[in-house]
Amino acid sequence: MTETGDESADGSADAGGDPDDRDVSDDIEYGIDDRPPVGESAVLGIQHYLTMVGANIAVPLILASAMGMPADVTAQFVGTFFIVSGIATLAQTTFGNRYPIVQGAPFSMLAPALAIVAVVTAGGVGTGDDWQAALLQLQGAIIVAAAVQVAMGYFGLVGKLRRFLSPVVIAPTIALIGLALFDAPQITTPDQSWLLLGLTLGLILLFSQYLDIKHKAFRLYPVILAIGIAWFVAAGLSVADVFGGEHPGYVPLGEVTDTTFILPIYPFQWGIPEFTTAFIIGMFAGVLASIVESIGDYYAVANLTGAAAPSEKRINHGIGMEGLMNVFSGVMGTGGSTSYSENIGAIGLTGVASRYVVQIGAVIMLIFGFIGYFGQLIATIPDPIVGGLFIAMFAQIVAVGIGNLKHVDLDSSRNLFVVGFALFIGLAMPAYMGNFESTLAFRDAVGLEAALAGYPAPLETAAEAVVDTVFIIGSTGMAVGGLAALVLDNTIPGTREERGLAQWERITEDESEFESVWDRWVGSDR
Repeated sequence: MTETGDESADGSADAGGDPDDRDVSDDIEYGIDDRPPVGESAVLGIQHYLTMVGANIAVPLILASAMGMPADVTAQFVGTFFIVSGIATLAQTTFGNRYPIVQGAPFSMLAPALAIVAVVTAGGVGTGDDWQAALLQLQGAIIVAAAVQVAMGYFGLVGKLRRFLSPVVIAPTIALIGLALFDAPQITTPDQSWLLLGLTLGLILLFSQYLDIKHKAFRLYPVILAIGIAWFVAAGLSVADVFGGEHPGYVPLGEVTDTTFILPIYPFQWGIPEFTTAFIIGMFAGVLASIVESIGDYYAVANLTGAAAPSEKRINHGIGMEGLMNVFSGVMGTGGSTSYSENIGAIGLTGVASRYVVQIGAVIMLIFGFIGYFGQLIATIPDPIVGGLFIAMFAQIVAVGIGNLKHVDLDSSRNLFVVGFALFIGLAMPAYMGNFESTLAFRDAVGLEAALAGYPAPLETAAEAVVDTVFIIGSTGMAVGGLAALVLDNTIPGTREERGLAQWERITEDESEFESVWDRWVGSDR
């Protein structure tokens, strides 16, 4: 197997630091630049996408429900999310940061999206109060907010943060990505089917941890095998009426064909986007939270694969491309696009970190996105199966985050305080924000309307934007914990060795090691 890297796999002298200092994982079956056979890559690629289908379907279904979208339109809406996911993944892995990360619908942008939908459907803004009017406002907010994200990435503003990032900051940020779904309804719902969840989780553990040395298939395909077996069990029990329609493990097979075979998906399919300043500002807060999460994902992938920590240049290209794909998602009429942590957890479980595999999977998802039956079939995967998958995937990410602490002085009370505080506040603040259903409810809680009575409208708009930003970022654990660690780590005195920066410099790729599409196709000397 080749060692992971962008172009060079031999640990040549142009790499950042000493290649011997990099911890290339023995658990990686296929590295970033490896290209397994096409047939094997197709199955592995589908597996990568299966790890994120729960979230990539949950976001459009939540939005569709909030907007009151008709059932026949919802199938097309879900299919559009998969098409955007496929194109965004291809763009990111080819032209962006070139990490093997699947792109999909962001939960970090869901809070402002629901706020926009609530205002528009109440008849407060826009040319109507139906689902289409809400979606057009949502599209406009995403397009403009994402355009700012593009500028932040390609003008190098985001990458400059890297000099302030140490393992003390990255460790809790990545860990909080994994902890974000510990209380997801697919896991903690009161009527949980622990039998089905336990079956899924048990199969994943059996294949990936106990039988992985028995046969290569168990090592490479633990997720797709576990989901497939658990789904067939649930479907069989549903057909036999053991699982009734109200059972969380029920598989509604009759709904698979309850849609159009080929979905007519195209740009501006819902109409021309509309733009409202307050909505744009609120959506930008969601974009900021997404940026923080994505940077954590980049470090997590590098850590898992044994690759060098991402350079400023790679981070800039990754965030810039995410911005471009967010603009594209707005044009297509979805709720945004960002890197997916579920896919990173799959890398840890399967050892498959091949960029080529993820690209093949993206092409397959792009094609399937136009097929209505596929979206309906994926939607039949019961929540307990998704819950079992979440536990396995996100537990892996928590461990990856904690693993970054090997570079720091753990005898330092300073480091222990920063990491502990970041983890605690990253869990506590979103739990508090969970008391409010939307940004509108949070505004009422802080008494914003009464406090601004009689003030000019521009001041009111600015204050609403600030409160909405606090709510959206405060609802995102990795953003809260990451920002808290960033501030504390850069203000509390500590040596570079103590903070892990000295060691990290030796394992961070040099700026010249990452080659952008311009460098590779046009030539850096032109």
